[in-house]
Amino acid sequence: MSPLTPNPSRLTSKPVHRAVFLDRDGTINVEKEYLHRPEDLEFISGVPQAIRRLNQAGFLVIVVTNQSGVARGYFSVADVHHLHQEMQQRLVDEGAHIDAYYLCPHHPDKGLDEYRLDCDCRKGKPGMLIQAATEWNIDLSDSYIVGDKDSDLLAGIAAGCCPCLVTTGYGEVHRSFADARNIMICKDLMDAVDMILARTGICVTMSGSQVITSED
Repeated sequence: MSPLTPNPSRLTSKPVHRAVFLDRDGTINVEKEYLHRPEDLEFISGVPQAIRRLNQAGFLVIVVTNQSGVARGYFSVADVHHLHQEMQQRLVDEGAHIDAYYLCPHHPDKGLDEYRLDCDCRKGKPGMLIQAATEWNIDLSDSYIVGDKDSDLLAGIAAGCCPCLVTTGYGEVHRSFADARNIMICKDLMDAVDMILARTGICVTMSGSQVITSED
């Protein structure tokens, strides 16, 4: 569950941050079963631009991803980090960035002994979010989680975040779960960012390279 980009804000003198936690597969990138090869990485349309808007609005953007393919022996933790490095470089090329990547390599009952356990970090438990909140001094009650599965929503609810379902990836399968709990549903990450910025009173207006951010 260690972050790829550690920059912990453990000192109480550090400012409190708000964050948008993002699921990875089906939310940031096109869902491809057990994705681990950088050459297979494909962003969902509009994702780099959506993440850039969150960066400009002052949110920390943190990926929290279940990667049970590690437990199943399909790929290694190093492979996941390599993929995230590729993702980060492509985002940087688009003027965006992820502040930290957290991953859960476990599965409760399948795979290699080292990773076969009922952990606290696998979504829908909130372990990755709580670790990030500690290390980055995040106010979870003023933060969001966006994902395409009920496990993302449950992790956010358990951590005290505002959850949002996107209908990319497996989102349509989990729409009824969100509907029954009055959880915000958006068509994709860009739509979710529009909703988040509207709810928080932040307007990010882009005119060429100029960005104006205002908050009520």
